Parts: sequence; structure tokens; C-alpha cells
Amino acid sequence: MNRFAVIVGVGLALASASPVLAMTDAECTAAWMKADANNDGVVTEAEGARYFAALRVANKTVADGRMTQALFMENCKADLFVTAKADPGAPHSGANSFTEGQAKDRFAAAGLMSVSTLAKDANGVWRGTASDGSKTVNVALDYKGNVVVK
Repeated sequence: MNRFAVIVGVGLALASASPVLAMTDAECTAAWMKADANNDGVVTEAEGARYFAALRVANKTVADGRMTQALFMENCKADLFVTAKADPGAPHSGANSFTEGQAKDRFAAAGLMSVSTLAKDANGVWRGTASDGSKTVNVALDYKGNVVVK
């Protein structure tokens, strides 16, 4: 009985540590259709800046600056285009090694556009403003990569 309880306990622990499921085909297809605004079968950085920024954050590049649907879907299904939720209490103080350009890419990957010139505060947090749809919001990026919108 004790051995069974241990096996069940380990199984439950492993199940709870499993990664979040990737975006579905339908979700990725919908994102693709929205990104390919001119319906020419490729997404350029002008059309999908947030997707190109997300790839740069993941240290991936698009060879000719034109993302095919196959490349988009591969990265979408790998959850590279999902915006991570910020840790509770973020932004956190700490030594921030992100450059301003890297910080701007993280904001863009989160869907925030027209990022202002950023300044790093005394706590090591990059701060500025960006547009979130039709409104201007205050943004922050901490050393852990947490994107915070206020």
C-alpha cells in the first residue's frame, strides 16, 4: 500500500510539473490570418512586429525578413508567441543585463507597440511608455524579463 501511495504521489507531482499545452492549430491559424494582413502568404516585420520581436527574444532569426506560414505555425505551436504572465510583485529590483533594444523587443513581443525611449531606474528596472491598442500605458521590464503594464 505504501509503495502504491508513493507511485501515485510521484505521478501527481510529475503531472503538475508538466508544461502548459501549446496553442492549438485553430489559435495559431487565427493568429496567422491576423498577422498576414495583406494575405500574400508571408508576414513581414511591418505586418507582424510582435512576432519578429518574439523570435529575437528566443534568439531566432528570420533569414530574409519574411516569415512563411510554416515557420509562423512552427513557432506558434512551440508557444513562442504567447505572452508570459509577470511574476507576482513584478517588477523586481535587481541587476538588469538587458539592453534597451532587448527591453523594447520584450515589450513588442508582448504586443506593446510604439515603445518610448526607455530609462533604467535606480532599481535596475527599464521604464517607459508604449501603446496598448489605442491607449498609452506605462511599462516596466525587470531583470527576470517580467513585462509589467500599468
